[in-house]
Amino acid sequence: MKSKSIILIHGNFVNETSWAKWKDWYEQKGYTVYTPANPGHDGNPSALRKQVHPDLIKTGFIDVVSNIIKIIDSLPEKPLIIGHSMAGMAAMKLLELDKAAAVVSIDGAPPKNVFPPFTTLKAVLPAFGFFSSEKYFLGSREWYDKCFFNTLPEKDREKAFDSFAVPESYKVSRELVLNSFSNIDFAKPHKPILFIGGGSDHIFPSSLTTTLAKKYKDKNSRTDLKIFQGKSHFICGEEGWETVADYIIDWYENL
Repeated sequence: MKSKSIILIHGNFVNETSWAKWKDWYEQKGYTVYTPANPGHDGNPSALRKQVHPDLIKTGFIDVVSNIIKIIDSLPEKPLIIGHSMAGMAAMKLLELDKAAAVVSIDGAPPKNVFPPFTTLKAVLPAFGFFSSEKYFLGSREWYDKCFFNTLPEKDREKAFDSFAVPESYKVSRELVLNSFSNIDFAKPHKPILFIGGGSDHIFPSSLTTTLAKKYKDKNSRTDLKIFQGKSHFICGEEGWETVADYIIDWYENL
């Protein structure tokens, strides 16, 4: 019997509102869907840009994972976990910790023990705040257009920014690259994992997604990969997101 619980974990630079359509989509298919905000991220994106959540700057990657574990431990069964971007890496960690029935990493960040390509470093370096006097990162319209919304029509990019862009904690990104918690044991047996990449992703290119999938070594554990050509880092929100959502649920239901 497949678990009928799904947890959708949002990545950096957006919050739980980015999953609203997915939540409705999967609930119509009979699933119970949870879309928790990562600590310090809950609220209306526009309001958060004006007034940052007081917990934001204290939030690190470990806090994100711990927050999801609390939810999982309250459920009657292990869920299907779907994570985007940074949360793709969170999903990988939860898989390693045996907290999921299955896991999907969409445009996922690499763990500490996988070095990212130069294009990734260039895109996300501002999000670490190493050279900033600010207490948190808030991407400019130009940054989002280049790194997140690059496949959207020009006329739709401002609306996407207004609807989804939120401030982000430097601590999340720093713990991903500096804390040993963010290593993944690729040799360990695991429940099924599906990697999904966008062929036009300017933050985590599909080549990185492919590399991550190939890192898993246990021959008796299932690791799958699907690249959607023409999709950006905004793969979960841009036109055609339903195709991605349906591919995931078909994969899961046919395990």
